[in-house]
Amino acid sequence: MADPNLSSLLKWSVEHSSATTNDPSAPPPKSSLTPEALSALFGGPSDADLMVESMTAITSPEISLDNKLIAFDNFEQLIENLDNANNLSPLGLWTPLLACLGDESSEMRMMAAWCVGTAVQNNEKSQERLLAMGGVPALVKVAVDEGEESQTRRKAVYAVSSAVRNFQAAMDVLVEELKQKEEWGELGSVDAADMDAVDGVIGRLREEAKGKGKGKGET
Repeated sequence: MADPNLSSLLKWSVEHSSATTNDPSAPPPKSSLTPEALSALFGGPSDADLMVESMTAITSPEISLDNKLIAFDNFEQLIENLDNANNLSPLGLWTPLLACLGDESSEMRMMAAWCVGTAVQNNEKSQERLLAMGGVPALVKVAVDEGEESQTRRKAVYAVSSAVRNFQAAMDVLVEELKQKEEWGELGSVDAADMDAVDGVIGRLREEAKGKGKGKGET
């Protein structure tokens, strides 16, 4: 799909060229370029820059929780792009992102899990990186924590689901982590490519997340 900003630039260039060709002394046509198009022409912060800036805000002790959550929302939207998700590693952003799974704020833990899930969904490269960084056990810890708010647990389950599908190494870690809990002790090996088997595990985790812990605003 063509970049609309670049299309605007091309249109402006053609109009400007036609006007000056017909009458070299004529003033240039009035620009209808948007700020986004001008940024594309003259340069502006790249997605990588915006990702780093967002994470800087997220981890800054001087930023309010509300503004951190806004930065997290922006960060999540950026990493919906596959290339941006794969840039988490070269930009050194996996470490601070996973650290947020242990933040004192449940909302921060929820956003961190959400971002992890977005980054690794249908993305083997990011799945591998998450596993290498020890992120699967960290997600499972949030997902099964009975004292955790239910919406945060559900986001952690979403992230776990994205992390293990069609990725056996991560699924094996998930199984080992779950088997440490008495109620999961009977769990055997699970084929990460068997979607029915995966759905069975994830569905059970999702149901547990609904039934235990407090959702936001619940008493």
